Amino acid sequence: MNRLSDKTKGIICILLSALCFSGMSSFINLSGDVPVVQKVFFRNLVALFFASFMLLKNREPFRHTKGTLPFHFLRASAGLLGVFGNFYATTHMAHTADAAMLNKLSPFFTLIFSAIFLREKVKPKQALAIIGALVGAMFVIKPSFNNVELIPSLAGFVGGLCAGAAYTCVRHMGNKGENGRFTVFFFSAFSVAVTAPYLIFNYYEMTAKQLVYLLLVGLCAAGGQFGITAAYTYAPSREISVYDYSNIIFTAIEGYFFLGHQVPDLWSFVGYFIIILMAIWMFVYNRKEYSLKID
Repeated sequence: MNRLSDKTKGIICILLSALCFSGMSSFINLSGDVPVVQKVFFRNLVALFFASFMLLKNREPFRHTKGTLPFHFLRASAGLLGVFGNFYATTHMAHTADAAMLNKLSPFFTLIFSAIFLREKVKPKQALAIIGALVGAMFVIKPSFNNVELIPSLAGFVGGLCAGAAYTCVRHMGNKGENGRFTVFFFSAFSVAVTAPYLIFNYYEMTAKQLVYLLLVGLCAAGGQFGITAAYTYAPSREISVYDYSNIIFTAIEGYFFLGHQVPDLWSFVGYFIIILMAIWMFVYNRKEYSLKID
């Protein structure tokens, strides 16, 4: 990849990350009736090993930057709730692409939380994009008491909201100089510690195939996490973030071929279109804003 530009490297990394996260969604579904808590435990256990290995490989300390510990706990708590919401939606919704789309609301929630807690100004066009994304989410959720997937849909929505809160904490700690690899390590260790007691008292006996699927969930999650981290070291968010929405395409393809010919309904496709359109609009807007700043 030495002959490639940094932007191209970033795009490749974010596409690989999106592919890993789509694989995670598929393996969550394939693991069957294993309790969500147990799925979350294995997802983070594998990530914990990866994060520990990366810290050791780079000879970096297993300690936080001064003043960031409260934000690590806040990020880990919000992030864990986000994973629970996403896993519950992925397990109980008929179409994994719907759950993935709801999770992709997180950048819009990050804008909201950054404005509230980091005092970052939200401009009118950004506010319109947020409103548009929320409207798109309603087409995916289809709020109605007749919708048997209402609870899983709301769980996915809350999962995206919590992920946005977690990313806001990550952004704040990054501004303080916190090591991203330690942030992943802390989150994984926190999640394993919180979910382990459940397994001690309520362990669900799994088949060998289910165990393999859950280990693959963790492997894909770790690959996705480190892939997106690498992507943003090569290029800024304004240049490559829109490519992360390829995750929806990958998830839909996998859902069709590997999960029983899943095809989302028309209203979900309308929601996908609106949310992705808002993401593209934000992508173009951010690039124009940056261009104006450097001219």
